[in-house]
This record gives sequence, structure tokens and C-alpha cells, in this order.
Amino acid sequence: MNKRAMLGAIGLAFGLMAWPLGASAKERSMVWNEQWKTPSFVSGPLLKGEDAPEELVYRYLDQEKNTFQLGGQARERLSLIGKQVDELGHTVMRFEQRYHGIPVYGAVLVAHVNDGELSSLSGALIPNLDKRTLKTEAAISVQQAEMIAKQDVADAVTKERPAAEEGKPTRLVIYPDGETPRLAYEVNVRFLTPVPGNWIYMIDAADGKVLNKWNQMDEAKPGGGQPVAGASTVGVGRGVLGDQKYINTTYSSYYGYYYLQDNTRGSGIFTYDGRNRTVLPGSLWADGDNQFFASYDAAAVDAHYYAGVVYDYYKNVHGRLSYDGSNAAIRSTVHYGRGYNNAFWNGSQMVYGDGDGQTFLPFSGGIDVVGHELTHAVTDYTAGLVYQNESGAINEAMSDIFGTLVEFYANRNPDWEIGEDIYTPGIAGDALRSMSDPAKYGDPDHYSKRYTGTQDNGGVHTNSGIINKAAYLLSQGGVHYGVSVTGIGRDKMGKIFYRALVYYLTPTSNFSQLRAACVQAAADLYGSTSQEVNSVKQAFNAVGVY
Repeated sequence: MNKRAMLGAIGLAFGLMAWPLGASAKERSMVWNEQWKTPSFVSGPLLKGEDAPEELVYRYLDQEKNTFQLGGQARERLSLIGKQVDELGHTVMRFEQRYHGIPVYGAVLVAHVNDGELSSLSGALIPNLDKRTLKTEAAISVQQAEMIAKQDVADAVTKERPAAEEGKPTRLVIYPDGETPRLAYEVNVRFLTPVPGNWIYMIDAADGKVLNKWNQMDEAKPGGGQPVAGASTVGVGRGVLGDQKYINTTYSSYYGYYYLQDNTRGSGIFTYDGRNRTVLPGSLWADGDNQFFASYDAAAVDAHYYAGVVYDYYKNVHGRLSYDGSNAAIRSTVHYGRGYNNAFWNGSQMVYGDGDGQTFLPFSGGIDVVGHELTHAVTDYTAGLVYQNESGAINEAMSDIFGTLVEFYANRNPDWEIGEDIYTPGIAGDALRSMSDPAKYGDPDHYSKRYTGTQDNGGVHTNSGIINKAAYLLSQGGVHYGVSVTGIGRDKMGKIFYRALVYYLTPTSNFSQLRAACVQAAADLYGSTSQEVNSVKQAFNAVGVY
């Protein structure tokens, strides 16, 4: 658990063009990383100057070298990997920590500069790497590391050698293995059969030991499939639950078919037929009369329609153009496998199983499920939350939160349950999870009740209940564990969590950092003394996150 400290913004001037704010300035808030004993979130007036924004960051870190313990000049320890101006006019930068040019895994720092003032830093950096004698040359080869990872998958996961696909390139990193950072290979093993998997392995570059591994299903080989040339049209069909929908299609006079290709949104929305196989993306869905009323059509109708709703939500509510912010095409495959009880994001496309008809209906029939999975794509392109332990639980909670907000946006029987439309069709009122009452389905609603085991990547689908409850309380208000929370409504809650996700969180953010990020996001949007800021604090207090 991280602890908070309030520190006066007093310091010595560093350089001619930058200066810290004096004792009369507002205090700054600092959240500490308990493992590394360094700050993981700092906010408040930090440093003002006329330098380039990144120079302010370097100057501040050098000035506070005893606090951050980088062990050298900041510009030599950090590499600028991203820079943008957000909707409020803040310059937002992402830096990656390096050790002799080698990336330090998960060590990303996000900095905000507004009107020449450094206002926040978020992200945990590994201290005093200069005092450690870390190897920078591997004793085993890339090929050996990859073979070790693939063999472990075969032994421990699939029980047979999987048909591996091309994944992310293997790279050397400094991996913080507990208290001992070490040189490691990051190896990605992706496969669709015998069951889909997207495993990340950390292999010790000295002896080939498996240091860590987890299944990050939400990234895999990008989908292919070519769009068709033709005229935009509007078709009609029936979804999984029997409701009629109008969908954007494309008519190809060359082929004489109508295709589930929506040319009206971004770079297009494409829906494919997996034909109950495990090869992606399948065939672009085609129909002879632009009417999709056959029972086999239902999963495709919903996947196509709801992908458009998710696109509209992010564009109209948050100003975000598709999941990558740059109008990437949205691709979905339905009828994946036979009786497959899952749905997953696949790097550039969605994949939906049909369910077995008893535990699940076709997964594309749940608008919150579609919103949930496409939000994993947003997370991949923003915070990049590691899908393990608390960062993984935040990843899952963000998808639950925005999947639910998409459902309310579309006003399709909205509620605070997850997956209720497609889960256990024979049992009324059942769902996968509940944001309003996580304990209803056995999930924790307070940090003191969190799962601390290793199953489910450290409880990513379980401990998400803690954050889900905080989001619900922030929106709707209520009393939880004796703490009263003043609700601010769904729209403001969504704005705060979106800003925290996109502009403050980093790959290894934990619950305390999320709290700090949401507080800062609320201050950015509504003012530091606003009710919204107070409500954020109340909501996280109510679930025991400080």
C-alpha cells in the first residue's frame, strides 16, 4: 500500500530559466511507492520556467535527485517516447527509464506541463540502478529464450506445442524481479490453438530461468482482410436478443453482395465470419439482399452495430477517434471456434465466441461486453497497463467502467451489471460482475478484502471489483463501510476516469496511483477545491484505497 505525504514546495533554484515555487505556493501532494521508496505520483506547482517542457522535467528531477534517486543526470536516465497536447492545453510527455540504453520494464514517467509550469509527474522509476552492477550483455541468445518460453507454454499451459504466431519482437529489458533488477528477455508467445493465448515471459538473460509470465489476452496478431469497393448503404437485421437494428453496409456491384463494412466511421468498421474455425480474421461478412435476419446473422449484426456505438461514444463524449485516437479501423470476427465461451481483443480486432448456449450466448450480443473489450484496445494505446496484479485489475476495471458507460450512452436497458445480456440465459438476473455490488458475485468491494493469490494473473477479474465499486460510488453516491460519498453523475465520473487512464496512468500503476490520478484529473477538469475532487477522495476512501 502506498502512503501519502504533503510536502511544501520549497527548493533551490536550478538553472537560470527555471525556478521552484516558494513557500507561499500551494503545497504539493506526493504518493510514495512502498517497494522502491520513491515517488510514484507528484502533483502541485513543481517548477516554472521558459524552457521546453521536457527540459523542465529534466531540471526538476535533477533538482530532486535525492528524492527520485536516479543516480545521474535525468536526461541520461530517461528517454522521451511520447509528447502531445491534451484537450485542456497541457503538454503531456511520456519518458521511459533506461540503463545503459536498455529499457527498464514498466518504468514509465508521465509529466504534465501547463503554461510553462510542471504540474505533475506520475509513474514509478527504479532507484539507484547506477549502484548496482547489472549485466548488459546476455549469456543466452534470443532464440534460446524464445524456445524456453514456448516449451514452458507447452508444458504448463497447452499441454502440447502450440501453433505459435508472430508476436511482438523479443527484446532485452532490465526487469525488476522483486527487489533485484536483472537483465531479461521479454518474450511474447501468441497462439490460437488449442486455446487462444498471448503470453508474456520474462526470461533471465543469464541462465534462462523463467522470472515471470502472464497471459495478456488483449494483444495478438493484427487481423487482415481486405475492404471492398462500393457504395455505402444501410441494411437491417436482428441481433442475438431478437431486437431489430439498422446497420451500415457496403454494396459491391462487382461481387453483387452487401458487406458488413461501415465506411461512415473513421477508417471503417468491418465484421467477419469465422465460420467456427480458429483462423483470423475470416471472411468479410456478405449478404445477398442487405437483410440480416437469419439466426446465423445475429452475432454479426450485434458485433457490427455495437462497434459503431462504441466508436460514437468515444468520439462524442471524449473526443477520441477510434481506439488508437487516430481513426484506426475496427475489425470484429464472430463465430470463432465451436461453442467458444469467450471474447477477446486481438491487437487490431475483436474476436467473439458463440458461447455454448447454456453458460453464454454469443458474446457480441452484450453491448457492455463489446465496450469492455474495445476499451482494452484504448488501454493498450494509452496507459499500457500490465495485465497482472493491481495494474491488471485497473485494466479490467477500466473496461468494465467504460463498457457500462457505453451501455448507458446507447440507452439499451442500461444497468451496473457486466455481461447480464449474454450470461446464463436460463437464469434471470444473473451477470458476470456487478459494479454496484461486487460482493453479489463474490468479488471484493474493499481493499481489505482483496485477493492476494496468483490465480487469474493475480486476481485481475476479481480485484477489479474494488475499483468498480469506487467508480459506482463516485457516480451514484452512497454510504459504504461507513464512508459517505456524494455522487457526481455518470458523465463526470467517466470524464475523470478517462483522463486518468489516458493522461496519468503508466504500465505498472497500482490502486494508490489510480486514486492520485483520478484526484488530479478531477482537479484538472473541475478545479482543485471542487466537489468533484472531494467526491473522488470519498469514493476511494470508501473502498480503502489511499
